[in-house]
Amino acid sequence: MYRSIVVCLCSYFLFACQSDFNNSLDDTIRTNNNAYPSVDQELWTYFQLFETEAAQRGFEIDLNKFDLLAEIHEIDQEDVAGTCTYSSDNPNEITIDESFWNSASQKYKEIVVFHELGHCVLGRDHNNNANSSGICLSLMNSGLTGCAIEYTGSNKSIYLDELFYQN
Repeated sequence: MYRSIVVCLCSYFLFACQSDFNNSLDDTIRTNNNAYPSVDQELWTYFQLFETEAAQRGFEIDLNKFDLLAEIHEIDQEDVAGTCTYSSDNPNEITIDESFWNSASQKYKEIVVFHELGHCVLGRDHNNNANSSGICLSLMNSGLTGCAIEYTGSNKSIYLDELFYQN
């Protein structure tokens, strides 16, 4: 008898939580259904993370206000993972190389998307400075100097502080 009561209670909580989880997930999807209407949906997570990281540093950035177009598409140039094209006549357009995207880890996807948003949204130019150990000092590195980006642990915060505070 005791066992039946425990099984019933566990089942109740399991299904009750599942229902709440599904409702919460449905609400999130519904809310974000058109989160960034001119942006490939695969990039939305990184756009949201960019806004979150900016907010954690005291900057309110709404990427929808920047008239951004962003897509994942093959880039014909060799060794180019992403581009930001902009002019006064056209909205900022970010292209992330499809081959890169399909093979990159989440960390490298984040680095490239943040780098391109650094150009298109923050107006950042390349910063090719490196320390004496050959570590890049900025996510805005052009990739042509041979320094390495150490985007892990506490270094991630250092890179993000530099990205947002250098404006």
